[in-house]
Amino acid sequence: MEVLALKEELISFKGINEGIYISIKDGDFKDIEREFKEKLEEYKDFYNGPNILGIKSENLKEEEVNQLLHMMKDKYGLDVEENRVPDYLEEPFIYAGIDEGMTKFIHATIRSGQVVEYQGNMIVIGDVNPGALIKAWGNIVVLGKLRGVAQAGANGNNNAYVAAYILQPTQLRIGDAIARKPDKGFVASDTPEMARIDGGEVVIEPYLAKKQWRGGRIIWGKQ
Repeated sequence: MEVLALKEELISFKGINEGIYISIKDGDFKDIEREFKEKLEEYKDFYNGPNILGIKSENLKEEEVNQLLHMMKDKYGLDVEENRVPDYLEEPFIYAGIDEGMTKFIHATIRSGQVVEYQGNMIVIGDVNPGALIKAWGNIVVLGKLRGVAQAGANGNNNAYVAAYILQPTQLRIGDAIARKPDKGFVASDTPEMARIDGGEVVIEPYLAKKQWRGGRIIWGKQ
């Protein structure tokens, strides 16, 4: 299977009222350690002033976190005695920027066997062919034909939606819901449509509410 990786930074320094903490995403520890050194080297003068709270990561082992903390203190002289990241930051993160948030534009047709993932909203300017998978934490909009698998709200946001000029996916996933095309009574539309969760079910509706639509409102079957 071919994976079209949209490179994401593994490490980000984030400021809150109490100070600065380091957020680390899931990844190989060697890659994390290398990027950690690069960021500390690049911004070492900046980090000497603010209060460094520590590291937030759901996947690193305790000894790996301690190794990074010791690097900050011993090599770069940063005042980090222990991990003091506030408890409220430990709650599971659900991407909420479905109306306004990070958006990735993909100017390509996604072909069979390809997988595209993004931690935000995704707009595909092209088609998504059968056998392809597109996956986003936020909304998915396809300015073309969607005939592969689409997963919106991939980290648990049931308010996300999937929209396409031609919406005929083999499978739809929105938040915690998984649905497939109905075996009977399905009428393909030639106008833009949107899929969303309503009452715990995935429904397909015209994207433009005032436009005449021959298919009517369709509830997709749960899977």
